[in-house]
Amino acid sequence: MNLNAPPFSSFQHNRLDLYYLDEGDPAGAPVLLIHGFASSALVNWVHPGWVKTLGEAGYRVIAIDNRGHGLSDKPRDPEAYRPWVMAEDAVALLDHLRIPEAHVMGYSMGARISVFLVLAHPHRVRSLVLGGLGSGMTDGVGDWDPIADALLAPSLDDVDHDRGRMFRAFAEQTRSDREALAACIRGSRDLVAEADMGRIEAPTLIGVGTKDDIAGSPHKLAALMPNARALDIPGRDHMLAVGDKVFKKAVLDFYAEL
Repeated sequence: MNLNAPPFSSFQHNRLDLYYLDEGDPAGAPVLLIHGFASSALVNWVHPGWVKTLGEAGYRVIAIDNRGHGLSDKPRDPEAYRPWVMAEDAVALLDHLRIPEAHVMGYSMGARISVFLVLAHPHRVRSLVLGGLGSGMTDGVGDWDPIADALLAPSLDDVDHDRGRMFRAFAEQTRSDREALAACIRGSRDLVAEADMGRIEAPTLIGVGTKDDIAGSPHKLAALMPNARALDIPGRDHMLAVGDKVFKKAVLDFYAEL
C-alpha cells in the first residue's frame, strides 16, 4: 500500500475540468491507467502500488480521474457517463500530453472504457490490459440499479442489498460524490458486441480474480479476440485483485514481450 499522493494536473474536455497524474520516467513508454467505478487514480493505481511498480520498471505512468470521480468534475446526468463518452476523455488526455500511442490499462468500469477507446481509436492503443472484467464485457454483470439506489439511500443502515452495501461503503470510505456515482452507474453499463471484441487487434491481457463474482470469465472474453490471453488471479475477489502481485508480475511480463 502506497499512501503518498503524487501531484495532479488538470485539463479541460467537454467543458469539464479533468484531473490526472503523470509519473514515472518521462522518456519511458507511456501507460494510461483508467480506474473503476467509485474509485479514483489514487485509490485504484497509487495506493495499490501500480504507479510505483510501473514507474520503477521504466514506464511513463499516466492515470486519469474519470469524470464523476476523484478530483474531476462531477456531472449529474447519466448520459454524461456513457463509456464511449468517458473514452473520449481519455483520448483527450493523450492529446493534451501529445502522446500519439500508449499502453492502456483499465480496471472494471475502466476496462469497459478502455475497450470503447480502442474500438474508436485503434491507432492510439499499443496494448490493452483489462482487469476485473471478463465476459461481463459482452454479457453484462447483473442488475446494477440496486447499486444506484444504495448510493442514494439516507444511510448505509437503509441498504439491505449485499452488493449495494459493498459499493455504498466503498463510496463512503473514498468520500465520493454519491449522486454523481448513481448517475454514473446508470449511464456506464453499455455492453460490447462479441463481434466488436473480435475486431480488437491490440495485444491484450485479461486478468480476473478467481473469487470475483462480478467480472465474468476472462477466458471466455479472451476467446473472442484474435490476440488476447486470460489470467486467473488466484484467491482474489473484485476489490482485492487490482493490487495483487500475480497481476502486477503478469502485466510487467506482458509488456516486456511487446
